[in-house]
Amino acid sequence: MPKVRLVGENVEQGIYSIRDALRIAEEQGLDLVEISPNADPPVCKVIDYSKFLYALKKKQKEMKANASKVVIKVIRFGPQTDEHDFNFKKNHAIKFLEEGAKVKVYVFFKGRSILFKDQGELVLLRLANELEEYGKVEQLPTLEGKRMIMTIVPKKKK
Repeated sequence: MPKVRLVGENVEQGIYSIRDALRIAEEQGLDLVEISPNADPPVCKVIDYSKFLYALKKKQKEMKANASKVVIKVIRFGPQTDEHDFNFKKNHAIKFLEEGAKVKVYVFFKGRSILFKDQGELVLLRLANELEEYGKVEQLPTLEGKRMIMTIVPKKKK
């Protein structure tokens, strides 16, 4: 006859046959739940199964709430962005990085402005240089279609 190690509140812990363990659980009006099937002998606990499930769901929900969510903010530049607009958008990027969000910066080339790829890259590299104390470049500028994209992640707080 298979044996199980019985644990739980109001139960004399020990090794019992499955039939005896079920009888003990039934006498208390509770359920016999297998906690550790790989142990030798398997460990079973006398508990209210619905309360056990409720506690398990609550714990999973709590863990999900504590998981960090990655927020990505997007900032768009043109290849000929002037000084004021550049500084305005740079300040937004600083604010986003301080809040802990990733910043995806791109230069959008309209029509023939694709000829000025190097100007677009200079805008992105200048921004990366000025944001150095707030975040680090995760992805260097790459050209994807009509966009040159760069990603900056916030620096970890000490």
